[in-house]
Amino acid sequence: MNRERLAGIGAVSITSLLWGTTGTAATFAPAAGPLAIGAAALGIGGLLQGLIAIGPLVRRAASLRRHRGLLIVGAVAVAVYPLAFYSSMQQAGVAIGTVVSLASAPLASGLLELLVERRVLSRWWMVAAGLGVLGSTLLCLSKPGVATSTTASTGLGVALGLAAGGCYAVYSWVAHRLIGHGVGRTASMGAVFGAGGALLIPVLLFTGAPLVASVAAFSVAAYLALVPMFLGYLLFGFGLTRVSPSTATTITLSEPAVAAVLAVVVVGERLTPLGWIGLAVLGVALAVLALDPRTLAAPVFSRSNEGEPSAHCP
Repeated sequence: MNRERLAGIGAVSITSLLWGTTGTAATFAPAAGPLAIGAAALGIGGLLQGLIAIGPLVRRAASLRRHRGLLIVGAVAVAVYPLAFYSSMQQAGVAIGTVVSLASAPLASGLLELLVERRVLSRWWMVAAGLGVLGSTLLCLSKPGVATSTTASTGLGVALGLAAGGCYAVYSWVAHRLIGHGVGRTASMGAVFGAGGALLIPVLLFTGAPLVASVAAFSVAAYLALVPMFLGYLLFGFGLTRVSPSTATTITLSEPAVAAVLAVVVVGERLTPLGWIGLAVLGVALAVLALDPRTLAAPVFSRSNEGEPSAHCP
């Protein structure tokens, strides 16, 4: 396998492990609402992404202005994603919200590549995505969901999960396109997530009081912002320079598996045999993806004047 592609798959896989801890972490701050949790996690994390990218952002300012439309779309998607994701879990339960959000992302990503870029997706990717969706669904069915007051609440949660999955696919695609236009990985991720984080700060100011009401809540917010969001998206940006957005979003279908294991080990939930089957199916999906012989969907690299990898999409 292409070493660059293998490195990208590894980076996105680690990212998925980190993201899988978010649901469990949020349970340690029950007084904070989903908007506060989401705004703190990606608002602060996004601003940190922008802060560490100041140098590349200045150097790439002209290129970013040329692609301001892409940047705006990506920033809005970044801002909407955590609000929809955590609200989905509140309305429909953690299992359903996570599965719908993550399972819909690779489908949305594939549609973007197919419709916008006219890129034919490989059969290996289709098999991996199908297995990933199946495994995630089995995980959802294996755990008793959190009781909701009405069917409408569950429906709203599913709709919010679909919105989150679509936003995730959109900002992944935008970052990948900016990198492909020669903006550079650090500048692309810094611009998209920095701008998205800035959009979330007003939400945090209006909803974030419970996060500073106790040491535990503040610690949860700090962890979510610094580890899954800041470090996770650094690794995710590295991965996007080496694999396509559809591949990256398919890999992150392992997030529900991580969340399920943590629910068993940390929260004390029980996973049924159906759930363990779902975990195994997700493992097969990742194996299929890793063995995909096609590398046409992955970007080709050169070194920019900054010494930073830049992708040139075929």
